[in-house]
Amino acid sequence: MLLPSPRLDGCIHRAAGPLLKLECSSLNGCQTGLAKMTCGYLLPAKYVIHTVGPVVQGQLGANQEEELKNCYRNSLQVATETKLRSLAFPCISTGVFGYPAESAADVALGTIREFLDTNKDKWNEEIYLKKLPEYFLWDQSSVTCGNPFLLTLLRW
Repeated sequence: MLLPSPRLDGCIHRAAGPLLKLECSSLNGCQTGLAKMTCGYLLPAKYVIHTVGPVVQGQLGANQEEELKNCYRNSLQVATETKLRSLAFPCISTGVFGYPAESAADVALGTIREFLDTNKDKWNEEIYLKKLPEYFLWDQSSVTCGNPFLLTLLRW
């Protein structure tokens, strides 16, 4: 579904204005794991990439993990195909959909890293790596526990 709800997507719809709802209603919904793009309307973003994450009730299954990976992969693919230069993600499925936050973070970061590694020619990772320390300040020695291999990964 791509229509507003009281959750995050509802906040996005309210901020974007009524034209977003109108455009979303013309897209015939969205299956779990797929992604569709609309204009951003009154949002500061020019576009919104919509995706539907898996619902978790009880134990987390491999199928739900794959569906969540597909949310990120397909969103990144839409962004790449439309030549977007930047992209921001919320924690997909971690609210009322019940996906465990830490597991979702692992899926998100791993899937994004994998996508960037296989699409180096389409995304400028150098800007990301340069800006990351400006927004996420940390002592690299404490994050890496003194492990030179992990420190090398952070500098990569």
